[in-house]
Amino acid sequence: MPSSPSLPDAWLRGVAANPAAPPEVLLRLLDPAGRPAWPTLCEGRDLPEDVVDAVVTHPDPAVRRAFARNPHVAPAQRGRLVRDPSGLVRAHLAGGPCPRLRKVRPLPDDVLEALLTAEEAGEDGRVTAGEIAGELLSSGQIPLSFWRGLPEHPHPTLRRMGVSNAWHRLGPAERAALAADPDPAVRETAAARTREADPVAMEADLPERDSHGRTHLLLHLPVTDAVAEACLAAGRDLWSLAQNPHTPFAAVVRLARDPDPRVRERVAARADLDAALLAELAGDPDASVRARAVLHPLPRSWAERDAIDRLGGEEDDGPIGEVPDEPAPRWFAECAGSEHVTLRRVAASHAGLPAELVGRLAVDPDPEVRHRLACRHPLAPPELVLDTFVARPEQRRHLLSLPRLPRTGLQHLLGHDDPEVRALAAADPGLEQAPVGLLGDPDERVRRAAAAAPTLRDEGTLAALLDEPASAEGAAANPNLPARRLHELLDGAGVPRPRPSRS
Repeated sequence: MPSSPSLPDAWLRGVAANPAAPPEVLLRLLDPAGRPAWPTLCEGRDLPEDVVDAVVTHPDPAVRRAFARNPHVAPAQRGRLVRDPSGLVRAHLAGGPCPRLRKVRPLPDDVLEALLTAEEAGEDGRVTAGEIAGELLSSGQIPLSFWRGLPEHPHPTLRRMGVSNAWHRLGPAERAALAADPDPAVRETAAARTREADPVAMEADLPERDSHGRTHLLLHLPVTDAVAEACLAAGRDLWSLAQNPHTPFAAVVRLARDPDPRVRERVAARADLDAALLAELAGDPDASVRARAVLHPLPRSWAERDAIDRLGGEEDDGPIGEVPDEPAPRWFAECAGSEHVTLRRVAASHAGLPAELVGRLAVDPDPEVRHRLACRHPLAPPELVLDTFVARPEQRRHLLSLPRLPRTGLQHLLGHDDPEVRALAAADPGLEQAPVGLLGDPDERVRRAAAAAPTLRDEGTLAALLDEPASAEGAAANPNLPARRLHELLDGAGVPRPRPSRS
């Protein structure tokens, strides 16, 4: 078998990605000689159960680190690494799958508990237990249901976290019990959360200098008349006051007439306006203020305001995370039928919208409404998901993870200008004939997809492609290669065959 310095590694990577490779082939790749294939094998695909067993117990932490970040396997499989001897492996598990998809599946509760309560971080000493917990807290792998159950958890560390994250959902009796908790750290956290509800305490705690802490207090905590008056007199922190639901109404009225249109726009979004003040803002000389005032009729809720704000604050449609306090389903239904395109975009971003409204928004004249629906709703029509894949390159990584993205019927896209679209079409198992015309495509991704196409079955063509560095990886990933041929490729790449077990 002819080879070149680049061919063996290409074969290894291709075999690792081959969806038809049997477990015994994949297990051979875990030999040290298969190291070039480890990222593809352990991080880039789903794996059979017996291969997972070998990966999570592999002696090389590089294998386990890669698997800890695998977005294709079930979270419970990744969670088997929760007590790995390597702290870096645990940190990769806590940090979540890579690449980070728009929607991250949560880890099992017992895995979350173990990561958050660990007192040591592993034998390698590269990270601390606190750093691992910090990775987890920002990873999106903790569901809201987990936080809600923590205030009554037997472990004091988790009760303290529950106080921090679920306090607003607790009743007076539950808060009183936590304020008298036998653990001092839990009591201290409960006292801090109680103090946050006291505007006089907030005034005493408010830093004089500009800082993140000052901004946080003025954005979220109850405000005394004195604090509001001081800010208004100094012309300072006015946007924060206009945003804060707890700002006294007398101060809100003055903010509605502030010279800065950004402040007035924030007031126009508030849920506590009366009809007179809303009418005044609806006639504001600034277009953005007028638009926000008329967009959202009274009565309105703060949760509704925040849902509209999230629409404008997302970058590339943002990650899809759980929202602690969502508006009522009735409001999203009203948004779906609104004449305001912004509200229809809000509705399209809500995964709980009923099927009849999904059908209406799927043909909305606004492309952003349609694309948001395709990215977020489990009932979005497959043809709409495909349209969004073609039109929105920044969403493709997320869309490729969705089962409703069509994988067949893509013949018409083989000649598309975008190489990522051509590559998707080349992998269509229902093509009338193999996409041999794309084997010479100027884009490497398209050539690789064409070589790996399930419709490419000619043994002579595959053999020739395997001997060319430019096409070897794709050809080695072709599902039509029999197991015997995959083993031969590993032989040629220097991966030893397992020794027969002694009976």
